[in-house]
Amino acid sequence: MTAYTYATYVTALSTEMVVPSTDVNFIAILPTIITNAELRLYRELDLVDTTVRDSSATLALSTRNFTLPSTNGTFIVCEQLNVITPAGTTNPEAGTRNPLIPASIDTLDFLWPSTSGSTLPVYFSMIDQDMAIVGPFPDQTYTIEVVGTTRPPSLSTSVTTTPLSVFFPDLFLAASMVEALAFQRNFGAASDDPKAAVTWESHYQALIRDAKTEEARKKFLIGHNETPKAGG
Repeated sequence: MTAYTYATYVTALSTEMVVPSTDVNFIAILPTIITNAELRLYRELDLVDTTVRDSSATLALSTRNFTLPSTNGTFIVCEQLNVITPAGTTNPEAGTRNPLIPASIDTLDFLWPSTSGSTLPVYFSMIDQDMAIVGPFPDQTYTIEVVGTTRPPSLSTSVTTTPLSVFFPDLFLAASMVEALAFQRNFGAASDDPKAAVTWESHYQALIRDAKTEEARKKFLIGHNETPKAGG
């Protein structure tokens, strides 16, 4: 299937919904359909394309709190923190990456309750969506490289393509139709066509199994001729 741009996606969606693309109600609900479909797909697929590296933030001297940067988007999942040495090195490629080991907050509080023994951090723990603590306390100002999952900008008139519209156009349309049928009230037994939602959801489930296989192959999690286990 050919990749969608925003314009071709809107045309395809309105055609499947049998609604004019200029309909005021369709235009009003369109951003919600797109957002909900994108969120579902990004959560289920865990795309390689949504993983970024950001080294724009630093640890403060003798302060264990570290706020995740947002230069390249808000991190949804923090997968890895790398302390860059020597201190003062801002480009990870010009220094050495020292991966921090995930640990519990209780462990860090117990082993390093104060700045005593400050040195190169070895462990980290997430304390909320945007902040981590490290242990031991840093003895210098180190650059931190954050590796994790972000959300790409949503498809719109100003963002005319996304990883989903380019690489998974059929799946993106199916997810959108599942959302669109809620707008058209085709989810319940008393709806105009209650089977429509079931049909599109079944189509979506078939497509996402294949998409998960491709993503697993990109990450070398399975061989080229293997299929992910159910629910994987």
